Amino acid sequence: MANSNIVTIDLNFQNKPQAIASYLMRGKDAIVLIESGPGSTLPALTAALANLALSPRDITHVLLTHIHLDHAGAAGWLSRQGAEIYVHPNGAAHLLNPEKLIASATRIYGERMEMLWGEFLPVEQNQLKVPKDAEEISIGNLNFLPVNTPGHADHHYAYLFEDLCFSGDVGGVRIPGFPYLRAPMPPPELHFGKWRASIQRLQALKFKRIAPTHFGIYDDAAWHLQSLQKNLDAAENWLEGVMPKNPSIEELREEFTRWMETQAREEALSADVVESFQLANPLGMSADGLARYWKKFRTPEK
Repeated sequence: MANSNIVTIDLNFQNKPQAIASYLMRGKDAIVLIESGPGSTLPALTAALANLALSPRDITHVLLTHIHLDHAGAAGWLSRQGAEIYVHPNGAAHLLNPEKLIASATRIYGERMEMLWGEFLPVEQNQLKVPKDAEEISIGNLNFLPVNTPGHADHHYAYLFEDLCFSGDVGGVRIPGFPYLRAPMPPPELHFGKWRASIQRLQALKFKRIAPTHFGIYDDAAWHLQSLQKNLDAAENWLEGVMPKNPSIEELREEFTRWMETQAREEALSADVVESFQLANPLGMSADGLARYWKKFRTPEK
């Protein structure tokens, strides 16, 4: 299936292009979104749908890769417009009752919650679908294969459609125009071993194209996954070099930011692209995830 049959909707997160995508597909008697985006981007989603002569009520199904706010925040609102919402079993309860998810995010974002993410409504219970790993989802004439892919989060599915993988965040963050990507590594569930196993599972599926939520559809899936593996290896090696010095969390954030800034200069990333990476993958968040991973898995209490 050609890319023209899959519409990449730029949700224009925080008025920045190429930060968060939602992918739209038309099937027989169905209009499917991969990712709802956050509640704050519903105006952008609604406007993009209008340009396609559609409204939110025309969306019949939404497949969420995972429940982080930038991917799933608008799912509850869309369920109230009539869409069925598909999600990993580990994320389902949090969509029905997002209080803990909202409280956790509020501790991180504070007064910026509303500006960044907008409203996070519960998904209507009768609209929630919880497919099993590798249990094919048939929607009209469209068939998707959910693939359990932890590492970034334990509630993460990638979705295989023909030769294309919608990879959420387990496929990393990549901005069009640059042969460079980053691994988003937030707390609390970052795990390098699980992530490597997820990459191997995806590689075994031998799809040709990959569509990370951040951002766009790429025709070089094999290179993309190999580069992501190298990225994870480099991050873990960097962590092993830094953590024996026992830095404070503030020092770790500063060191990680310097490391990423050095990469950006080496890759000749423009200021706009650096901003897109930062919105899609805040550096401080990854530093916090690395610190939690180290404490939980590399230095467990005896």
